[in-house]
Amino acid sequence: MGKESFVYHSHHCEEEWIYILSGEAIAEIDGEEFEVFPGEFMAFPTPSVAHHLRNTGDENLVYLMGGENLDVEIADFPHLEKCMVRCGDSVEIFDRKDAKAFG
Repeated sequence: MGKESFVYHSHHCEEEWIYILSGEAIAEIDGEEFEVFPGEFMAFPTPSVAHHLRNTGDENLVYLMGGENLDVEIADFPHLEKCMVRCGDSVEIFDRKDAKAFG
């Protein structure tokens, strides 16, 4: 109980999906919380809204998750105020507060 799938995040390039097999969870999607149960499917086409899962039941939360694995990905972590840029094997994490306008 209380374990999370991954930090609350959104994707700019890679689409993602989740299918619940067993257990109960809260899905935080775009700032709203939804109870999810076995048999439910969630899709996050790009650019996606922020999302993650938190186990709320007494049993393990079991789910399938899949999506793309592109050469380049940009992801935002709204609660952490960070942004990730991945190009091949190189991954950089930036604080959004340090961002400057281009041009």
